[in-house]
Amino acid sequence: MALTGFRPRRLLVVLAVLCGVLAAGIAPAAAHAALTGSDPAPGSVVAHAPEQVALTFSEGVAMGDDSLRVLDPQGRRVDRGKLRDLCSGSVVKYGAGLPPGLADGTYTVAWQAVSADSHPVSGAFTFSIGAPSKTAAAVPQQQVGGGLVGALYEIARYLAYAGFVLLAGGAAFVLACRPDGARVRSVQRLVVHGWALLTGATLAMLLLRTPYTGSGKLADVFDLGGLQQVVLSKPGAALLARLLLLAAAALFVAVLFGAYARAHRPEDDGPDGDGPDGDDTTGAGKQRRDLTLGLAVGGVALAAGLATTWAIAEHASTGLQPAVAMPVDVLHLLAVAAWLGGLAALLVSLYGGPPIERTAVRRFSRIAFGSVLVLVATGTYQSWRQVGSWRALTDTSYGQLLLVKVGLVVVMVAVAGLSRRWTNRLAATATTDTAAAVAVPAAVPAAGADAEAEADSARPGAPTAPADPDRAAQLARQQAALATARKKRARDADPVRRSLRQSVLTEAAIAVVLLVVTTALTTTEPARTEEAVKVATAGQSPDANQPRVLTVPFDTGGPGGKGSARIDLDPGHSGGGNELRLRISDPSGKTRDVPEVKVSFTLDAKKLGPLPVALHHSGTGHWAASGVQLPVPGQWQLSLLVRTSDIDQVTETRNVTIN
Repeated sequence: MALTGFRPRRLLVVLAVLCGVLAAGIAPAAAHAALTGSDPAPGSVVAHAPEQVALTFSEGVAMGDDSLRVLDPQGRRVDRGKLRDLCSGSVVKYGAGLPPGLADGTYTVAWQAVSADSHPVSGAFTFSIGAPSKTAAAVPQQQVGGGLVGALYEIARYLAYAGFVLLAGGAAFVLACRPDGARVRSVQRLVVHGWALLTGATLAMLLLRTPYTGSGKLADVFDLGGLQQVVLSKPGAALLARLLLLAAAALFVAVLFGAYARAHRPEDDGPDGDGPDGDDTTGAGKQRRDLTLGLAVGGVALAAGLATTWAIAEHASTGLQPAVAMPVDVLHLLAVAAWLGGLAALLVSLYGGPPIERTAVRRFSRIAFGSVLVLVATGTYQSWRQVGSWRALTDTSYGQLLLVKVGLVVVMVAVAGLSRRWTNRLAATATTDTAAAVAVPAAVPAAGADAEAEADSARPGAPTAPADPDRAAQLARQQAALATARKKRARDADPVRRSLRQSVLTEAAIAVVLLVVTTALTTTEPARTEEAVKVATAGQSPDANQPRVLTVPFDTGGPGGKGSARIDLDPGHSGGGNELRLRISDPSGKTRDVPEVKVSFTLDAKKLGPLPVALHHSGTGHWAASGVQLPVPGQWQLSLLVRTSDIDQVTETRNVTIN
């Protein structure tokens, strides 16, 4: 299928924008450090006020004094405002002290932190002292790292990856595959745009870091105090180092498209047209070789340094074997850039500028194959490190995204194989250009009949061109346009090159989607961490492990006979070990004593019971019993007897499910 009037650069821009929107939809970023436990437990009811609230995390986090807040039923902060580091060995634990004598009621714990791999996490839960109550505590509904700020930050992350790929991969394509590409305008624009994209995205991430990990308010990008704190953190230092490396990269790009491009002018090429001859011992040849070597060494160092700024602030810096994982991550990013960035440079070379040489395409084909091998090796290690088990591949979000990424890579390799077939069939550049020149008519309608006639008049043996300088300049422009049109028609007339362009364009489109999935993986909780959290919190779901809580209103019929009973059965499992707590209160909610209260359980389906509970008075309006035995699971009936005077009493029954 011919691509008449097709603009691949426009399509790539549209694809990049669409993928940026898709990446923005993956906000907020999933937690990389997760809350694996707390004391008191979420939803629990404790008889007395605890001395502190402690949180346990799956991996290292950064927290400050305001990162953990405890709010009373009226929404007032009651913690002492000083965070305690309770970490011990591999256990990551922080706590906040509470004052003595806290009143009964429901308390809210709100927390937020920054994972060791730079992603913000937050959450909230409640616990009750004595008995639950209504609470006026306002907890932010939006998780940290979400909203508009989160979406902008995720887009910036995606654009940063894209910029690095274009910058590093495009420059590598010029140095390793097509030195003459340093003089091709489309290749120059690709690399320069990659540098600008990475620089702009890095600056945006640095400014957005304060609201992204804190308030969530876009206006805080101008908070200089917050920016200072960001720079002192590991993610902020990595972003600042990236900016410094980009300043050096600007000099590298200037030399690449300046001195290096001039050194590879056509008149400096050897007789084969592919560059200097191997036996070129002239000063110019030695200077060119030295310049190439210097740029190659400097380019590899810069690319590795830029890749390291991701490795030290992302997944590789935490978890298992970080000393091995970070170098592997750098190799992985460099291989991605060499493959995908080189692919983008090949695409713009096929659609713009002078016809690309077959040798350049073959060199890139070999580099792409080597990059795929590196990706397979490093990706296998990273998958083992982040996933940990076959089951996690299908049971976790990270594993599912990883399967999508692997599928895209397989498809892309298959399309690359098709491109390699067209590369092998590609005729030599000189032969193709000669055949196309014979096949393409000399007249180009777009230039106009007059332009053609005047162009012919300027050929050797034709009448002298007009003396008018303006007319001579116009004629020169027309001749240049005519020559460009002929070259383009000659290039497009080759069916093999046209097929190669189409297959490479398909690869590039898949690469854009692959880049989106890769960015999503960096913002998704690793499967190994998610599985560890499931194990740590196994059996702690509200239905299975939270106390069975019943509120039973009663009215004995006598004076002061109205009230309510709050019954907590913890953990509400069959067998022994259950603890029962009972609280009696008057209609105003104030605890009160009564002369007698009894509790028993009956399971009619098994003809068990009634089984009485031996309560002991533990305080004003409070009774408790330990070791409550409920032999089998089922739908038990709880019977509550309350006596408020010598003659006024009532018995209430409620159903309660025991697992």
